[in-house]
Amino acid sequence: GVTDVLCEACDQLGWKIPTKIQIEAIPVALQGRDIIGLAETGSGKTGAFALPILQALLETPQRLFALVLTPTRELAFQISEQFEALGSSIGVHSTVIVGGIDTMSQSLALAKKPHVIIATPGRLVDHLENTKGFNLRALKFLVMDEADRILNMDFETEVDKILKVIPRDRKTFLFSATMTKKVQKLQRAALKNPVKCAVSSKYQTVEKLQQYYIFIPSKFKDSYLVYILNELAGNSFMIFCSTCNNTQRTALLLRNLGFTAIPLHGQMSQNKRLGSLNKFKAKARSILLATDVASRGLDIPHVDVVINFDIPTHSKDYIHRVGRTARAGRSGKSITFVTQYDVELFQRIEHLIGKKLPAFPMQEEEVMMLTERVAEAQRFARMELREQGEKKRSRNDDDDDTEEAIGVRKKVAGGKKKKRKA
Repeated sequence: GVTDVLCEACDQLGWKIPTKIQIEAIPVALQGRDIIGLAETGSGKTGAFALPILQALLETPQRLFALVLTPTRELAFQISEQFEALGSSIGVHSTVIVGGIDTMSQSLALAKKPHVIIATPGRLVDHLENTKGFNLRALKFLVMDEADRILNMDFETEVDKILKVIPRDRKTFLFSATMTKKVQKLQRAALKNPVKCAVSSKYQTVEKLQQYYIFIPSKFKDSYLVYILNELAGNSFMIFCSTCNNTQRTALLLRNLGFTAIPLHGQMSQNKRLGSLNKFKAKARSILLATDVASRGLDIPHVDVVINFDIPTHSKDYIHRVGRTARAGRSGKSITFVTQYDVELFQRIEHLIGKKLPAFPMQEEEVMMLTERVAEAQRFARMELREQGEKKRSRNDDDDDTEEAIGVRKKVAGGKKKKRKA
């Protein structure tokens, strides 16, 4: 039921046949029903909501037509690229509204009234409250991509605020690879008898993904990582760590050993984050170390191996992380590091996906031969981390444009003014 113009656009993107979720969701969406879409990651969910929106836009062109909410900034840029690509022939304008980027230029972009806004909830609420003349009273479509993450404690108040100021008479789509009880709660509030398009009822990982684990003592974790990177050399890797600090430390460690590794985490400035991502996408770097900021939705075609260096505390995050590889019908590997402290978490993951994972074959002696070099690199990495921390403090953090930093700077500035008055 998709019009010819959009079919041509799909053709140019190399989308020949619709994926399962698209077959299920698009016809229902074109009838004007609300949708809850559940499909494993890498199955073309963006297309499933972008096409019906663009088609409706063709029938009744208007500004500020659709709003897409996403949990992370990188995902917002990626969705925007898809809208631009699909809507290029029909002149669709979209704007990305996320934190870490200058608000003034965003206000100007909003004043031009784009057709589609792709936003993270926090920054959007900021504009709704502070940008004059900007409202969403005419909105026709609301999409929540990675809905369960948006509705988690992180964004609950923001989402409530947004729902209050947009018209009740609209179409709403929720999409995610995993769903939670929160979603069911929202379903009653925000959706009118929605159609559930569930391609996968239980949480699952793609068939073409080979999943392994390795059971190791935690003090040799770094040595095992280096061993695996050497064993599988020539592939591109995404390595997930649990904290920003550990991401940074491991990246420095690997660089000291001669690997081309780059970090991506929430404490980096937005330009650096996009820079890291683009270098990795362009294959200029073969190893991307990331926190869960990169675990959802990011589509990087050439990831061969996902390594869970730190096991995820929420089993559902495992599904999103390993879904960065084996996307859209390709194959891929994932390896999860399990130390003596992670056994219970690992069993939960196996229980959730309903599979027993095999151990990754390796030579312990070879790993032990690496320990000296790794210990030396660890020492250097710790020194570099300390230096970076000191530099940051001495530079007054001028280039740190995360929201927290701006808040802190304002407080500090306020304090100085008071002192001067006193």
